[in-house]
Amino acid sequence: MAQNEIGGDHGDGEYERAQERVERALSKLEASLRGLNARIRSIARIESDVARLEKDRAMLASELGRASNKAKRLDESADMVSRRLVLAMEEVKTVLEEE
Repeated sequence: MAQNEIGGDHGDGEYERAQERVERALSKLEASLRGLNARIRSIARIESDVARLEKDRAMLASELGRASNKAKRLDESADMVSRRLVLAMEEVKTVLEEE
């Protein structure tokens, strides 16, 4: 009679099936958590890469600005040298024509 009071053999089968369902659900939950953790790690790596790329971009933009300024100064210097050469050549031409 004790078995009938706590469900007997029939209750044991239901308990085992319920336990199996719980174990399957926990396995699925654990698999989902592993997948979620992998995605979170992937996102963290991507965020790190983006931060590094943004830093590199800022550095490259700064270098480009400095290079552009230097190129502008070189162009201005080249123009000035060109004008001086033209003046010097004209002076040489004038001196040669006077002789």
